[in-house]
Amino acid sequence: MIGKLKGIVDSYGEDHVILDVQGVGYVVQCSSRTLQRLAKPGEAAVLSIETHVREDAIRLYGFMSDNERDWFRLMQNVQGVGSKVALAILSTLEPGALATALATNDKAAVARAPGVGPKLAQRICAELKDKAPAFGHVDPALATLAGALEDKKLPQPVADAVSALANLGYPQAQAVAAVAAAARAAGEGAGTAQLIKLGLKELAK
Repeated sequence: MIGKLKGIVDSYGEDHVILDVQGVGYVVQCSSRTLQRLAKPGEAAVLSIETHVREDAIRLYGFMSDNERDWFRLMQNVQGVGSKVALAILSTLEPGALATALATNDKAAVARAPGVGPKLAQRICAELKDKAPAFGHVDPALATLAGALEDKKLPQPVADAVSALANLGYPQAQAVAAVAAAARAAGEGAGTAQLIKLGLKELAK
């Protein structure tokens, strides 16, 4: 099995790169985010590789980091997520943003990926949110706060502040993080208006 390729970029396709490794051209499928970050044709590149062996084909998937490859593998444990959908999600969200979205149950962020509807986004968040901190260096306190929000166990002012920021157009992950910081700064007993004000200051940083 191939785990890494180091070679010269030969050419690009819409969803793949051809990497020349000592005269052999490997067709490696990548997310659009990875393709944008790779070197120009004729320059050296290194990719972490996931190899899928099927009866009718051997496919190589390339990633800029082992962390991105780990997310690719992990997401395919969810029913309805194959390699195409996993790459689409990684094209839309870099690994850190994906981890935060899952940890904070930000279904809307996951659903922005092509081919991911609301039901699939909900399933992905539900099945992977507990694994996100380990894979994405997410603040455990942030994940706990998001879980409490989902379970309706947060103090009402905190929940209302998160809702208000989300209604202003901020992604839920950002709204939760901002209100969490605001709550730490304001201390216990802070009202909704104060949390919104401090949360907006956090988002403006």
